[in-house]
Amino acid sequence: MPTPCTFCEIAAGRVSAPIVVDDGRFLAFLDHRPLFPGHCLLIPRAHHETLPDLPVSDTGPLFELARLICTAVEHAMDAQGTFVAVNNRVSQSVPHLHVHIVPRRPKDGLKGFFWPRTRYRDGEEAENTRTAIQTAIKRLR
Repeated sequence: MPTPCTFCEIAAGRVSAPIVVDDGRFLAFLDHRPLFPGHCLLIPRAHHETLPDLPVSDTGPLFELARLICTAVEHAMDAQGTFVAVNNRVSQSVPHLHVHIVPRRPKDGLKGFFWPRTRYRDGEEAENTRTAIQTAIKRLR
């Protein structure tokens, strides 16, 4: 029996995650091992392993939402920019399409692709981060 997809389990509500936005087709939540606080993962609810697997009709709406979340993360986290990435199979920790949206600042320590992963200090820090991004999304919509 194949191992269930963690992101499908999150989308189905069987695994808990700090949800940032849920529009029915797509779901964004905080990465449990963020590069920096505010690091979000945006997924389609339907299981698609890679970006080329995503139906063309969903590509535009996915990246429209990614664009919104980028702006919200910058505002909420007082960042000067964001890094947006999609891994297709190689370096893809969960075989379900996901867009990384990471707040960035000059001299933040990220060099190349050897980035230290961290954890939120506690549930309160994660919840405060999630709430800040949600508030920014509401202001931007």
